[in-house]
Amino acid sequence: MMGAMAVFAFSVAPLGAGESVADSVAEAVRIVRESGLPNRTSAMFTEIEGEWDEVMPVIKAATDAVGRDGHRVSLVLKADIRPGFTGQLDAKVARVEERLAAEAEETGHS
Repeated sequence: MMGAMAVFAFSVAPLGAGESVADSVAEAVRIVRESGLPNRTSAMFTEIEGEWDEVMPVIKAATDAVGRDGHRVSLVLKADIRPGFTGQLDAKVARVEERLAAEAEETGHS
């Protein structure tokens, strides 16, 4: 699978760091954004798209940053590996939105 394009969704947070993990998560997101790879952050996950060998070091750096203060770190990682496809970070969402719009049009709901 090396060299295959994929969309990765991950969540990384320190354990035992107190009530708020926003500072640690912000540092992880900064690392992802500075990578230059297509990415998006939601309330629970950060998604990043690219080849396995270029994305995994970014996820590792984000994880290392979260654990920098000696915290135990929780990492959840999911990948959709689809060789030969690029731009899926946006295309996957667009396909769902198109279907929802078509369904709304068919049923008269807008």
